Amino acid sequence: MNPEMPITDQILDAMPYPVLMLDEHNQILFANLASEGFFHASVPHLLGRKFEEFVPYSSPALDMLERVRTRQGEIREYKVDLSSPKIGQEAIVDLLATPISEIPGNVVIIFQKRAMADKIDRQLTHRGAARTVTGLASMLAHEIKNPLSGIRGAAQLLAQNVEPEDKSLTQLITDETDRIVGLVDEMEVFSDDRTPDRDPINIHSVLDHVKIVAKNGFGKDVRFIENYDPSLPPVYANRDQLIQVFINLVKNSCEALDDSDNPTITLTTAFRPGIKLSSPGSDERVSLPLEFSVSDNGSGISDALIAHVFDPFITTKIKGTGLGLALVSKIVDDHGGVIEIEHNASGFAEAPGTKVRILMPLWQGIDPLSDNRNPKNRWRESENGGAGYGQ
Repeated sequence: MNPEMPITDQILDAMPYPVLMLDEHNQILFANLASEGFFHASVPHLLGRKFEEFVPYSSPALDMLERVRTRQGEIREYKVDLSSPKIGQEAIVDLLATPISEIPGNVVIIFQKRAMADKIDRQLTHRGAARTVTGLASMLAHEIKNPLSGIRGAAQLLAQNVEPEDKSLTQLITDETDRIVGLVDEMEVFSDDRTPDRDPINIHSVLDHVKIVAKNGFGKDVRFIENYDPSLPPVYANRDQLIQVFINLVKNSCEALDDSDNPTITLTTAFRPGIKLSSPGSDERVSLPLEFSVSDNGSGISDALIAHVFDPFITTKIKGTGLGLALVSKIVDDHGGVIEIEHNASGFAEAPGTKVRILMPLWQGIDPLSDNRNPKNRWRESENGGAGYGQ
């Protein structure tokens, strides 16, 4: 920092949120460094300009400023859309505006992007959906599977005495009973609320395993692109459950690529420090700097469906149960992670595409800011079967 800069300016420049001070005519008198990235303009360019030049016409933010001046008290607004050609698309923010009592008419306004708040909102929604399925699974296991067993047994007995032309009906009863039992068995996974056994896992070995499974089955015609960070530390997770998560995600992507001329899936790993959430079963806030994503160039997901894809029984497949992504969400949540999905984000020009992003915790004991992320300190399996970093 510039030692000649007032300490108040240095503090405001250190804030991760854009902060503006406006005079009574909405002329910008002060802007911190974070404002440059948000408004796509340098601080010297912002100073002296009208706030109206950077926000949409008739924006709620303008009315908010007038109400602050009239009431002489702070006002908060949530989920305000400031999208514009200058700021960019999907600029959804929370606003806090407060008057400066010593300078009548002057207002300080703080902008907080909704991205992180929305991630937390989605995580809580997914947790609620998983709890709903957990209760339903427990009820189904006790109230449905037992009578179904009796129905199936009765159908098998009837099959021994009915006319040949009626055997297809008893077989239909048996098949449908087996199908319902299979669905209940699948749902019983949700009733397992035990904390998974976790170890330091090399995510790239998991993704390589998933890719081999896909290439020898449901994804044999799909091109896979690997965009890996080779210096990524291990994830603190259950290997088998991680494999289940990514097989589900890759299989969904493959099914979305049935009509694609160039079916492509991109597997990405990256280090994104910053987000912290509470871990299940603990009051400790855990950092989630590891980002894994599965992107495809399929037809994408409709706006109406994208907010509910992790809810149970939500599916666009003719024979789908709608439990695959709900189970994925539960597993990620059990690991203290966050999962989100977006469309029109694959990076491919020929199709909208879908991208599923997962944020997960590090293996405990690794300092995410240490030199463990240096490529020379990559994850290895030691000669005695242990695991650790080494050159």
